[in-house]
Amino acid sequence: MTVDLLTLAFQRPHIDWHGIAPELVLLAVGALITLVDIIFLEKARPITAALAGLGLLATAVPLLTLAADGTDRVMFGGAYVVDEFSLVMKAVFLLAAYVVVLLSTNYVAEGDYWENEYYGLLLASVMGMVMMASARDLVSIFVALELLSIPAYLMVAWRKRDQRSNEAGLKYYLMGVFASAVMLYGMSLLYGISGSTMLADIGSAVAAAGSSVPVITLAIVFIVAGFAFKVSAVPFHTWAPDVYEGAPTPVTAFLAVASKAAGFVALLVLVLVGFPSAADVWEPLIWILAAASMTVGNMVALRQTNVVRLMAYSGVAQTGFMIAPLAVAGHGGGSADQALSAVVTYLAIYAAMNLGAFAVIIVLARKTGSAETASFAGAFHYAPGLTVAMTIFLFSLAGIPPLGGWFAKFEVFRVLATAGEPWGYVLAAVGAVNSVIALYYYAALARRMWADEVPDGDHSSVPMTPSLASALGICGVVTLAFGVAPQLVARFTDVTLVALGG
Repeated sequence: MTVDLLTLAFQRPHIDWHGIAPELVLLAVGALITLVDIIFLEKARPITAALAGLGLLATAVPLLTLAADGTDRVMFGGAYVVDEFSLVMKAVFLLAAYVVVLLSTNYVAEGDYWENEYYGLLLASVMGMVMMASARDLVSIFVALELLSIPAYLMVAWRKRDQRSNEAGLKYYLMGVFASAVMLYGMSLLYGISGSTMLADIGSAVAAAGSSVPVITLAIVFIVAGFAFKVSAVPFHTWAPDVYEGAPTPVTAFLAVASKAAGFVALLVLVLVGFPSAADVWEPLIWILAAASMTVGNMVALRQTNVVRLMAYSGVAQTGFMIAPLAVAGHGGGSADQALSAVVTYLAIYAAMNLGAFAVIIVLARKTGSAETASFAGAFHYAPGLTVAMTIFLFSLAGIPPLGGWFAKFEVFRVLATAGEPWGYVLAAVGAVNSVIALYYYAALARRMWADEVPDGDHSSVPMTPSLASALGICGVVTLAFGVAPQLVARFTDVTLVALGG
């Protein structure tokens, strides 16, 4: 009798092992790095970075086999989905993480940091991002979010003897926990309304109740605000400049690209699957966040004298462009799918050009001993290749053809202009003005690197490690390819969410 009751109470869910193979490979590599660290201690330092890099490449193998199969896989009653959207985002996360490993290899080793723990935490955070791409219920979304966030808190404060790094870690932790609490409260309200944590069920409950119900409005506001913290959208961006400046530069690159992209993924899934019928609530919020982020981020970036802080405020402005398509995503006629593809396109291109810019910053800051813009003056005299690369990445961020950034911005403007809504046209105009503003400070930094004299007169060449050269090569090729052959990129990022169809 007891056995029968237990059987009724619990039925083992069907697990598609091929579908979760990327997660299993990441888990195995993380466990291997931890085991190597425990057994060999300091002797393992030379191989840890290689293990992390090879592990990320190995994770891409089941990702490719899943893409070749082309079958949508739904597991755990719909809580975990492997579809074209999740595969594309997982590919972006893995490539970004691999570039971060290349950026970190010499930086971490030369800084006398405990390498094994660093790469273990990095892989754990990537694991959370990969899970986030497939999560389709509130519990899995929140668990994935915390899995990617908690290791990031520790990585920001990795320079234990650096007061700024400690301050950055503490600030990032406090702001992150607050954002998670706000978001979790909103999720609890949605669960109370629907009686389910599944996004599809929540979507049906919200549609039946109507978006005019105050508790639904409050839940959506709390969730959007919580993720606005995660992606550093104005006015929830205040942590980003200090954290970016205080954290180790490879960690800053990781936060600015991979971590931000994961937050966008969660926001996309929640609004487009969880409450698509409440577009009249979240569209105005997104509109305000997008316009404010573009404008405030660019205006404050104009006054920055530190390259890392400039990139932080640039990232805030880029956040505005990334979320802008969501401001018109609830109007039917394919608007949701078009907005989704535009955001995914922007995320993929942004990852390449922003990581490339940070790679150049790491190399030049190592030579000059400073990340101030004045210290980058005259870089062309001793590092012409790096100056050319930095110019490509900066102008791509500004959206100058034929670099990848122009296609990313084109897709955003196309979605806004074809939505047929007045606020879409207004937001497109705001974006166009801000693109010009951004070009000014990007071009000012490039001009300083090309035309000014070297402050200390040191024209000695910059040492370039193979890992940094590889990172620059990957980012440069992707940035140029996205701009020169946008049709290939468009096909790659033309995705949809399996649950959108009903």
